[in-house]
Amino acid sequence: MDNIFEQLVGSSKIPDLVTVEQTFPRPVIKDIPAAVRKALNEKKLIQRIPEGARVAVSAGSRGIANISLITATVVKLLQEAGAEPFIVPAMGSHGGATAEGQKAVLKSLGITEEQLGVPIRSSMEVEQVGTTATKLPLYIDKLACREADAIVVINRIKPHTTFRGDYESGLAKMIVIGLGKQQGAELCHSTGPQNMAAMIKELAEHLIEKTSIVFGLGLVENAYDETCQITALPAEEIIDKEPDLLKEARSQMPCIYFKNYDVLVIDEMGKNISGTGLDPNIVGRYTTETMKNENWVQRIVVLDLTALTQGNANGIGLADICSKKAYQKINFEKTYPNSLTTGVVFSTKIPMVMNNDRQAIQAAIKTCFDSDKNKIRLVRIKNTLQLENIQISEALLPEARKNPMIKVLNDQTRPLSFDEEGNLIL
Repeated sequence: MDNIFEQLVGSSKIPDLVTVEQTFPRPVIKDIPAAVRKALNEKKLIQRIPEGARVAVSAGSRGIANISLITATVVKLLQEAGAEPFIVPAMGSHGGATAEGQKAVLKSLGITEEQLGVPIRSSMEVEQVGTTATKLPLYIDKLACREADAIVVINRIKPHTTFRGDYESGLAKMIVIGLGKQQGAELCHSTGPQNMAAMIKELAEHLIEKTSIVFGLGLVENAYDETCQITALPAEEIIDKEPDLLKEARSQMPCIYFKNYDVLVIDEMGKNISGTGLDPNIVGRYTTETMKNENWVQRIVVLDLTALTQGNANGIGLADICSKKAYQKINFEKTYPNSLTTGVVFSTKIPMVMNNDRQAIQAAIKTCFDSDKNKIRLVRIKNTLQLENIQISEALLPEARKNPMIKVLNDQTRPLSFDEEGNLIL
């Protein structure tokens, strides 16, 4: 098979590349613990929790900047007030939809009992605390419901990868899907992505009313994956205030400035990068029909999975081609629970698998339509989070030089280097 692949794609020339620097607005919080303390003190939210109260603090599965430090700071402030905090994983069906898997995800994010000095109590069991006016059941983590006097929710607020609305990824979603575990996630997704934002709002409103959620800590990041805003919201303000935080988060999103190019090479993807492995908001492709594809690029190539994703390749269906190296790292028991819960199966489809990185890139070039194969417009990124320094082919240089937000670091293009097995030398 290797020979036939070489015969079919081996003659496709991979263009030499040059590194360019993309710049974005960069507000940033330098003293994270001080910002957390200030946000909570301004609203006097810690004071709402009585001395001696047992407090369940949510911890999600996303790769969030400073999440271990932020969570540890909240825990410390609760302890200073005489409360007894513990951590509960709040990640729906992630981590293979098992208690052990979710605890392992937290460990990969630096959230451990040793690091925080408090227990992590992981369970997939939920409690139904009532129903909505439309008879939807209300689920919440059983330990947070039965064994905590108060619940604190922490999450990054950002545009979602599969739907649009006033409530996407954020505190409300953490309450409904994160703390709702697999059952809450499945319920929220049951009517399709077109209804997700409305479902999140309806369920979150009732869960806030019927549970002991005291406050949420909403985090916004800049284009450089740095914390730029920390907002504390009492439970009764979450529904009203979160849409404004989502608008702010959307304004801070990074991007690939180039549009209408031929090939995007992504060195790595994973759940720690985006819920969909490679952020659809960056690549312009989406996993559901409710989101309109931007068609910025003809072919997307994925070369590897991150170690932190633990074999979860959710989102690989957005790629056209992947390397065998990436394919062999897929753990289907980690990858499929999310699709089986949400009903979004496109994100876990397997792209064309080529023997190595070189062949994967060559296959992408060969299969482009209406393109000058000697002047391929190619962009290479490490992942969809790190978009400051990227590589482009010579055919994109004129466009780069016209953009004031792009700096060409070296006019000298250089070929990609591959090892004896045909994989990129990073």
